[in-house]
Amino acid sequence: MPAMSNFTTEEFHTLHRHLRASFTTNKTKDIRWRKWQLKQLFWLLDENEDALVAAMTEDLHRHAFESLSYDISDVKSTVLTMLKNIDKWSQGMPPPEAGLFFRYIGGAWIRKEPRGMVLVIGAWNYPLSTLFSVGAAAIAAGNCVLFKPSEVAARTEALLAELVPKYLDQSSIALVRARPTDMGKILEYKFDFIFYTGSTRVGRIIAAAAAKHVTPTALELGGQAPAIVGKTADIDVCAKRLVAAKLTNLGQICVCVNHVFVDSQVHDVLVARLIYWAQHFCSGDGLAGLGRMVTERHFDRLYDLLSRTAGKKVFEGKHSRNDRLIHPTVVTDVTMDDSLLSEELFGPVLPVVKKTVPEALEILRDSPSPLGLYIFSNSLSEVDTILNSTNSGGVTINDVAIHPDVPSAPFGGVGDSGYGAYHGKWGFDTFSHNRTVVRLPGWVDHFVEWRYPPFDVKNRTETDVPRPSFKKGETLEDQTSGSGCVVM
Repeated sequence: MPAMSNFTTEEFHTLHRHLRASFTTNKTKDIRWRKWQLKQLFWLLDENEDALVAAMTEDLHRHAFESLSYDISDVKSTVLTMLKNIDKWSQGMPPPEAGLFFRYIGGAWIRKEPRGMVLVIGAWNYPLSTLFSVGAAAIAAGNCVLFKPSEVAARTEALLAELVPKYLDQSSIALVRARPTDMGKILEYKFDFIFYTGSTRVGRIIAAAAAKHVTPTALELGGQAPAIVGKTADIDVCAKRLVAAKLTNLGQICVCVNHVFVDSQVHDVLVARLIYWAQHFCSGDGLAGLGRMVTERHFDRLYDLLSRTAGKKVFEGKHSRNDRLIHPTVVTDVTMDDSLLSEELFGPVLPVVKKTVPEALEILRDSPSPLGLYIFSNSLSEVDTILNSTNSGGVTINDVAIHPDVPSAPFGGVGDSGYGAYHGKWGFDTFSHNRTVVRLPGWVDHFVEWRYPPFDVKNRTETDVPRPSFKKGETLEDQTSGSGCVVM
């Protein structure tokens, strides 16, 4: 079944039915099939590297270094991780506390089952990794997969529509090209799992549509990821890394820092170094090598927010709608009701908010949980205080957006930044159902006749009744920590 080049309801109905029927054959459960598809995915990237880089350059105007490092290499590494571990991960495991009876007499085992027919919806800012790093986990777990790349990265979408049917098994893995108006029709169909990467607004729509079919979802969203700069931070390193993060993919990253809270004692020196590094990175060929806003609509949105700010633009350059370039900009004297803090910026604008760490924490307590939180401090106690007072998908200390790069660590959001995780085994588990299986032999009945009617409480022994290891009347002081509350 080839990829759909132009969406029609009739063709999609046939495609959906085709994939659903394919899963019932158990073809995708074969470990050999999974490994072969993963290898084919690797070769899809490797043999078409130049064409893929060229497509992403056309869509995002970003340097080949970024496409190779953050898209292609990410997917290749994911594929190799899946191939290395698939035999072990797919075996399942015994329940950790099954006990002698269930483990050795009942043979209790947790099987790793594929979820079924899954829909993977990618994002335009990293059109390969958000589609195929997720998809590699889905394939490794034994699912039929329907890929939906972002139509915003149009050249990359068109190329993937050509390549996927050539490399991957068309009977069980397909790609659909669809516009936003078509997604409502697609979501009317039942899937066994949906993984979406994108905005919180669309994530809510996906979750609501999936709920009608009781379809589980994983949502990798974003949010206004803040940085908190304390008095003990290495200010020059901090400024360098904050600016570099805002220039990567022109700030169009779900884990990019959105704004900075900085203590007044180091505010002025931080701003001076932000300006220095912004000038340094944008000088010479630096500006020409930066990415661009993906569409004029995305340019207009951010330009409007920037034009309405009441803050002071201490570093700015010429913006160009024709080139879709929002020039990297540093804005100070920003208040919490400023236009730049009204939504996720998703671009190279860095608002600086003068707040102490306690003041910043007070603000964050009432704010949606972001996908990333960035702490710049060399005080262990301050770092612990911030960690204990906040919630986020992940945290990087003294840098920006490094936590998603940790091999095999879970990557995902919390609250408004989404739910579910992937990377390494976390991705394999996300696309797997843990199915508990127990086999009790007939002869066991000689020892458990008490479970059949007529019931008699006297047949139950003291060992049948669970007993706690704690005692009534203990206080919290009897535990590792506490303040003397009595446990009733």
